[in-house]
Amino acid sequence: PPPGLEPGYDMVHYGHSNQLRQAKAMGDYLIVGVHSDEEIAKHKGPPVFTQPERYKMVRAIKWVDEIVEGAPYVTTLETLEKYNCDFCVHGDDITLTVDGKDTYEEVKRMDRYRECKRTQGVSTTDLVGRMLLMTKAHHSNIDSSEYQQHTDNFGKGPKGHSPWTGVSQFLQTSQKIIQFASGKEPQTADTIIYVAGAFDLFHIGHVDFLETVYKQADRPYVIVGLHFDQEVNRYKGKNYPIMNVHERTLSVLACRYVSEVVIGAPYTVGKDLLDHFKVDLVCHGKTEVFPDKDGSDPYAVPKKRGIFHTVDSGNGLTTDDIVQRIIENRLQYEARNQKKEAKEMAVIEAMKKREEKTQEQESLHSV
Repeated sequence: PPPGLEPGYDMVHYGHSNQLRQAKAMGDYLIVGVHSDEEIAKHKGPPVFTQPERYKMVRAIKWVDEIVEGAPYVTTLETLEKYNCDFCVHGDDITLTVDGKDTYEEVKRMDRYRECKRTQGVSTTDLVGRMLLMTKAHHSNIDSSEYQQHTDNFGKGPKGHSPWTGVSQFLQTSQKIIQFASGKEPQTADTIIYVAGAFDLFHIGHVDFLETVYKQADRPYVIVGLHFDQEVNRYKGKNYPIMNVHERTLSVLACRYVSEVVIGAPYTVGKDLLDHFKVDLVCHGKTEVFPDKDGSDPYAVPKKRGIFHTVDSGNGLTTDDIVQRIIENRLQYEARNQKKEAKEMAVIEAMKKREEKTQEQESLHSV
């Protein structure tokens, strides 16, 4: 069953992954249609992520068996037949074509349509809102001591409002974690690889890094250590992380290169952790390694054991870059909309003036 992906599917987040998980559970083989830049631009304005980036992002989601590049905006029966699909799946939000028709009218009529539930607490709009809030808040120097009192960005501050960027409305449950988790134990022949970080706003830079890590062994078992929000804020500053630890957990678990996640990993990769997971290899990308609170190197122990490895994924994209890209795209989008509105307003004004003039002339005639 191929879900014709939510049109645009520009920024891939755990809400989309959850839709794909649900879709996969409805059948045996999941084909995902991803639109081209051209198609998105036509319906939604220019995308933030390029075609190759989006194709790669969707391929990295573990429930996806195959993708169709440059999928048509409207999923037709013809498309389903072409890829030998029994039905298509879409979220329970309505999508309309430019002329106001239900995009899925035809497939619904032929009973070749299924629906999955959207994920509570996350949407692209919501995430963009959190990013925009972050840049605004960053310029109005918030008292940093207020941050340190909060271990997480999903609680409320002492004044009843959170000092964090747009607090997430996402509610984590053990059920969600079970649905996303691999449930696979490491086997004797596996190479156990440990990586740690924030993995905030899980993006193509993370995917490229994890794929590179995955390729370090024949039988890799990749464990991702996720730092708690307060820790991330300590080394990333501003209002990071944009996604809280619960959201980051699901985002990382949805990636096909990841076997396990440590929810709230210690910043220093120490003896206990390495021995507990029987870690064979610890990897870090080309990004800067920040010292721990006491100024020590968090990778001192794995380095001493000779199991520390710096990998180069060839992709230097950071969450900061992503945030910049998205904000710029959003501002351009708003500017375009304002321009369009101004144009429309001008037309309406002109029509009003014309009408007033004719009325004036008519009243003169009647005098």
